[in-house]
Amino acid sequence: MTHSSQLRRIVVTAAFALISSAFVHSASAGPASGGEGVAIEQRLGQKISLDNKFRDQDGRELQLGELFGKRPVVLMLGYYECPMLCNQVLHGLLTTLKGIDFEAGREFDVVVVSISPDETPLMALRKRSAFLAQYKRGDQAGAGVHFLCGDQASITKLADEVGFKYRYDEKIKQYAHAAGVLVVTPAGTTARYFYGIDYSTRDMRFALIDAAEEKIGSAVDQFLMLCFHYDPTTGKYGLAIMRLLRTAGIATVCGIALFVTTMLRRERAGRTP
Repeated sequence: MTHSSQLRRIVVTAAFALISSAFVHSASAGPASGGEGVAIEQRLGQKISLDNKFRDQDGRELQLGELFGKRPVVLMLGYYECPMLCNQVLHGLLTTLKGIDFEAGREFDVVVVSISPDETPLMALRKRSAFLAQYKRGDQAGAGVHFLCGDQASITKLADEVGFKYRYDEKIKQYAHAAGVLVVTPAGTTARYFYGIDYSTRDMRFALIDAAEEKIGSAVDQFLMLCFHYDPTTGKYGLAIMRLLRTAGIATVCGIALFVTTMLRRERAGRTP
């Protein structure tokens, strides 16, 4: 193999490797969808109506505003008699929350709202009790976990505001809905969406810190927040320097190509009699 051929092979290999590494990114699900009329659409920055009325697990009527104001809120919509999906969402959320050192009732709150107007506070109480039994955190956790019921008007209003689209299937007598949860700021503004039933503990921690305007978390958390940014198309946090790395990779490839081209020209010029 000639010297020129070796140089060409080197530059092609290097270019392929750098371009590949510069553009590779992790695949993740976008906005959740579960068939016609069923989806979770991101409404980032949407202010939910804090005067919307519901009943909690003890049957007490309250406005959503009573559960906001102090801490960010992890909000889930579903229904308590759901035979499968809601249980998986709750389990995924529980696993994620147990994986971070923040505690419900201290750094954040959890609010679960039933989308079925037929469900009762007793159903909410049973579901909440099961959730807390598995959560196993301090005494404050009970004060930070709320399971709510409401009438159709209140449910529809909240679901529309956060982009939770669902429908009732008369044939099977069940609600069709997508899987996911969202993080809302203390002021009641939608901040982050998580799709599916498994949520990254890192992303959830960042979302809570972000929603709390960085008033919680350690110095290390604050530093890491500078290195990551939220991608609304995926619902995940990615490296904020990725674009810079991609640009640098392309620039490196161009530099190598220019160097090799120059060397080849000099080599040919040296062989010219």
